[in-house]
Amino acid sequence: MLMIFCRYVNTGAGVFLVFAVDRGRSGGYYFGMMDVYAALQRGYTEPIRDVLWGHIYLTPELAALTKSEPFMRLNRILQLGPAYAVYPGATHTRAAHSIGVYHLARRILIDLANRGAVSWLTPEGAVSFLCAALLHDLGHFPYAHSLKELPLDCHEALTAEIILREPLRSLAAKTGADPEFAAAIVDTGLNRDGESKGELGFYRKLLSGTLDPDKLDYLNRDARYCGVPYGAQDVDFILSRLHPDRERGVMIDGKGIPSIESVLFSKYLMYRAVYWHPTVRSATGMIKKALMGGLEDGVLKPGDLYGLDDAGLFALLSGRSHPLFSLADEVRAGRFFDPVAEIPFDETLHRNLLDIRSRSRHERTLAAELSPTGKPLPREALVIDIPEPVSFETGLYVSDEDRCFSESSGIFNPAAVDNLVKSLRIIRIFVDPRYKNRVKSPSRLKEILRNTKKWINL
Repeated sequence: MLMIFCRYVNTGAGVFLVFAVDRGRSGGYYFGMMDVYAALQRGYTEPIRDVLWGHIYLTPELAALTKSEPFMRLNRILQLGPAYAVYPGATHTRAAHSIGVYHLARRILIDLANRGAVSWLTPEGAVSFLCAALLHDLGHFPYAHSLKELPLDCHEALTAEIILREPLRSLAAKTGADPEFAAAIVDTGLNRDGESKGELGFYRKLLSGTLDPDKLDYLNRDARYCGVPYGAQDVDFILSRLHPDRERGVMIDGKGIPSIESVLFSKYLMYRAVYWHPTVRSATGMIKKALMGGLEDGVLKPGDLYGLDDAGLFALLSGRSHPLFSLADEVRAGRFFDPVAEIPFDETLHRNLLDIRSRSRHERTLAAELSPTGKPLPREALVIDIPEPVSFETGLYVSDEDRCFSESSGIFNPAAVDNLVKSLRIIRIFVDPRYKNRVKSPSRLKEILRNTKKWINL
């Protein structure tokens, strides 16, 4: 039996007739020309109970995506990797995060449609955006960001490939989405005949920006599971201050400025206390060193590292022979390297250390410099860790002040943001505890590290 739903909606940009034809539970919906509201609000009958957001509702077709094998892999990847070694509650998964991102994406899009965005949104585009939000981490690597610096394809490109392959391609199409459009929202390297400045560009800015659903979920979720207060945000108020803009994605009004400052400062605190905690950096640095050594020596190929979950990563390394793979065993056993020195990162002085492929050479040089006996530390005994670049997105436009947020905020002006970034990016030297007695005295160590130019250029 066919059922037709229709209503008039005043969006602020005009009065629109919204209609949808219900084909039944298995048939999904046929979306008419002005039925974005039906695409976002009809048929969401499948609940998922989330610890953070309560009941999250999906259509049966969207729920089917969460039961697919590529999505189920996300249940086996911890959102924060080794952070559980510092915060034992941090065992939440990328699957839970992805469902939370979908939930906020739907809320944001409904709010923006009510404030005028419906005039340029299409039903197919709206559902494609929901699919992109739900599936945005499908290509993510295991063990948090341990693999991020390695010479591998970016996880956004891998996500797009997975969406465009079966079974996801057919499952996404059944939701009413265009799989290619959804993939292009996630992977900005996919351009669709100039659409990047139209509806596609709008969705890309929504999914990745100052107030994107990804950030709003992970800050709140990570703080909840770590038991820290830093990441909690007033999401309801933040969403109430958003206004759609076809070119910029979203804008805020002046009342929302304190909330944006709260989001950005929370991001800073979470990086300082959780994401880049020294123990977390030690564990990720050890895993990166092991994997990079395997890739350089041909024991591993990039393709070996795609599609793994956390357990699969450790199984891969334990099943192959390489001197550095013992580092993975140490990490899995909770035996992390100790920090023996910290140096503020200097963009000019330490540029050569940014290339992970040459970092091992610098590690060997430093290992020789640090040993008082002249006998270098073993290859696997020392790690140089440099956090990846971090950004504080301040380009959000304040509509009623007619200027950018960075010009309006007294806290997050460009100079202040630069200082925050500098305070976070710390080079750390980690050493296997078994060899700490072979490291020079702290005063001599600081003297060596002050003259970083010497050993970096060797």
